[in-house]
Amino acid sequence: MSKLKQKHFKRAVQAAGYINEASGAMNVLKSVNWDGRHKKRFFETGKLPSPTYRKIDVSEPRDMIAQARALCDSDHVVFEWLDRLCTTMEHTASLIQTRGTPQFFHYSSELFGRPTRLMIDKQTRVLDLAKHLDHTLSDLNFDNLVIEGFEEYLSAKDFAKALRPRLKKHFGKDAPKVMVSPTLSAKAAASSSRIRVRRDATFTYKDVDQLLHHEALIHSATGMNGQAQEHFKILGRSHAGTTEIQEGLAVFAEIITGSMDPRRFGRLSGRVLAIEMAVQGADFKEVFDFFVERNDDPSQSYENTRRIFRGGLVKGGAPFTKDMVYLNGLLRVHNFMRTVVKLNRADLIRVLFSGKMDIEDVPALAQLASSDRLTPPLFMPPWVKDLRFLVSYMAYSSFLNQVKMPGFQTYYERELDDVPVVWGFADGKTDA
Repeated sequence: MSKLKQKHFKRAVQAAGYINEASGAMNVLKSVNWDGRHKKRFFETGKLPSPTYRKIDVSEPRDMIAQARALCDSDHVVFEWLDRLCTTMEHTASLIQTRGTPQFFHYSSELFGRPTRLMIDKQTRVLDLAKHLDHTLSDLNFDNLVIEGFEEYLSAKDFAKALRPRLKKHFGKDAPKVMVSPTLSAKAAASSSRIRVRRDATFTYKDVDQLLHHEALIHSATGMNGQAQEHFKILGRSHAGTTEIQEGLAVFAEIITGSMDPRRFGRLSGRVLAIEMAVQGADFKEVFDFFVERNDDPSQSYENTRRIFRGGLVKGGAPFTKDMVYLNGLLRVHNFMRTVVKLNRADLIRVLFSGKMDIEDVPALAQLASSDRLTPPLFMPPWVKDLRFLVSYMAYSSFLNQVKMPGFQTYYERELDDVPVVWGFADGKTDA
């Protein structure tokens, strides 16, 4: 792979600048936001929400994308990366322009995928993982997974108080500020400079771990590392082309650090199943009922359903597919980690933390890093600073993929069939 000549490097930097400006001018989530009155009306009347979307002019971002594309007239891997970013930005502009129409689903699928799309092995679908998780966790009794009295519950204020010193430990003076918000719809949200938590939400110490490893040490850290890049500020910006790997990396971090909760896995799989329902024509009310049956929480079920139908058609057939990126990204990140460990290329894991990117971008960014045109990441989680556990885990899990589960399962099922339930467990199942 040839190094990028200086004159080509200058063109690449210029193209990346145009792409960064175009991305900054388009905010997808704000463009598909719903007024809170729709929720009140839905619960009072039972009628489907009827959101309208203000017109947004994307002609200026499109002009900048065109200028960037004109500079990407080389087949070098760095220009291939920039050209992919141009395509992402074009799809983003089209997504914004087609809100509230059937075409919205086409561009959402281009940017975030759809549950039935085959992955690069031409066999695996994220829908298969969602169904597997849903089936595996559906009979679990969550109350039996934590010994009574072990788990402590925290208010949003106490949660923020517990999180702040942990952020300081990892980020020092650059630690994101923790703010308690009265208006946040999610329990928590993070950027490079701040982490917001919803004022009326209830948390546990497990949630402190989860937010630290998911939001702070992935989303905030990669954002700060990307912003520190002198030549490619686009690496510090969140956009549709980075969402899948950002969320997949964050969920992987929860797993590798022991911060994952099976309830959370259940929520992620439920989102994928609900998206597929909407793709197949289920309307807002049908998907809402699906969530209510799973969590018995009408308010949260509304929010879950809103996430899927925002920007699309509330009558079904054209959802917003962004919420499938968590599991799809997890599959991609896990297999990337397996591969680089097998190849003894742990250096590429650290490239992945030098900013916000897609896994396909790693070869281009490694090329830039090899010629000192990319700044090494300053902020990384402990499991990346010390890769010994990750390498050990991946080496072991790669062997497990060769083990035939049915034989082991049949043997243990037979051996454990008459074993009595002990220590107060209500039944022979562990709940989820």
